[in-house]
Amino acid sequence: MSDWDLLVDGVDFGEGPRWHDGELWYSDFHQRAIYRVTAGGERTAVFAELDDRPSGLGWLPDGTLLVVFMTTRRLRRDAGEGRLVEHADLSGVAAWHCNDMVVAANGDAYVGNFGFDLEARSPFAPADLAIVRPDGSVDVAATALRFPNGSVITPDGSTLIVGQSFGGDFVAFTIGDDGTLSERRRWAEIPGTAPDGCTLDSAGGIWFSDALGSQVVRVEEGGVVTNQVPTPIPTFACVLGGDDGRTLFALCAPGSHPDECAGKAAGAIHAMRVEHPHAGRP
Repeated sequence: MSDWDLLVDGVDFGEGPRWHDGELWYSDFHQRAIYRVTAGGERTAVFAELDDRPSGLGWLPDGTLLVVFMTTRRLRRDAGEGRLVEHADLSGVAAWHCNDMVVAANGDAYVGNFGFDLEARSPFAPADLAIVRPDGSVDVAATALRFPNGSVITPDGSTLIVGQSFGGDFVAFTIGDDGTLSERRRWAEIPGTAPDGCTLDSAGGIWFSDALGSQVVRVEEGGVVTNQVPTPIPTFACVLGGDDGRTLFALCAPGSHPDECAGKAAGAIHAMRVEHPHAGRP
């Protein structure tokens, strides 16, 4: 593996990175914008001056962009002509701010939420994971998760793996033909870490940003950690992309609390070459 290279700076708090149509897409919570960035570091605002914090990103089978909006607990879709319209109301499932999302090949979207007011340092409470169907209907997919955050779906579409930031682990579920989740089991335990945004590779490993440390970690099923790579400043999301899928992008910020990052443009996206290419979703 190589050292980190700076892709772009001037980020407040980047989230939901996705490699899509030859570019890196990401949300910025506090700039209230969604950006795309070329491999050469040219950044374009796809949506700006949004009325809520954007978070998880994904696409429906027809290529329509979906965006998680955190505080209003809504999922919106791109209606063209610079408009985002409501796709689903998540407030019946999400107890607090919504966060990351992964969209299955058929358009089912699995969306996590904080479960409690983290920013006000309220007492911990578990959260339910939402499933949003392509028609916008919402159900509970899984219950009692410890801050469900970054999630991936295996290439065959059979398994959803969810990082629990307050569990220090990943849990896996079997995805039924109807999108429902069953057979909950622990996929990997990584004590002392807080798994945040994550990405799956072709060898079956998951790279994740460790919200407790300035590092990205690669873990395999069963909990074997194969790589721990320090980042220049704390990192809260990562994704594999690039033309061959072997570039790991790490979204970094001085901290996760708004007091540490909002309006400061002190974050950045760094890139590093890795051995195994991207696999699965997102």
